Amino acid sequence: MTKKERYQFVIDYFEKHMPVAETELTYDNPFELLVAVILSAQCTDKRVNMTTPDIFKRYPTVQKMSKATFDDLFPLIKSISYPNNKTKHLIGMSQMLMEQFNGEVPMTVEELIKLPGVGRKTANVITSVIDAQPNMAVDTHVFRVSKRLALVSEKASTPLAVEKELIKYIPKELIHKAHHWLILHGRYTCLARNPKCGECGLKEICKYYQKERTSS
Repeated sequence: MTKKERYQFVIDYFEKHMPVAETELTYDNPFELLVAVILSAQCTDKRVNMTTPDIFKRYPTVQKMSKATFDDLFPLIKSISYPNNKTKHLIGMSQMLMEQFNGEVPMTVEELIKLPGVGRKTANVITSVIDAQPNMAVDTHVFRVSKRLALVSEKASTPLAVEKELIKYIPKELIHKAHHWLILHGRYTCLARNPKCGECGLKEICKYYQKERTSS
């Protein structure tokens, strides 16, 4: 199977079995999504969605959050991983949005990564989800699934390397959707420790499954 055929197999599978694929974070506007994605680093979307309603009730706008104090915002975030850093990031991010972007969330990766708490992965999420830009955010799920399915080479050892290989082979108009296909597949089927290979429709091309079956 060629690389192109492998990608087509995966795309055909997801288009049939996961026609609707989107973020599981709850948000109503770009600012809310940015807050949620910053909070989601090394934390589950479920936990973030339990936390953000109180945050957005207290700080519904960039302007209001930019005026928050650490002591006011921290209690709303303390149930999430790394609450100290994330509290500082949210306040700093909001202040920079007010000072440099007129209170609006920018829609380029280059501008977004200037914001406190925003790395390339977060910037890719924002631009792909809000603006359907062909950007591929590589988290642990995307990294694991793309490796197991041999969508990327063994030498792709960093998130950026995986990102570059994925966007090279996935049709541009599908990249923003493929991001969610890989995440959701990794979250619910291709688990890190006990993958549900028995119910996976991709196992016939999966290098991980073939290896496990051979070794057992």
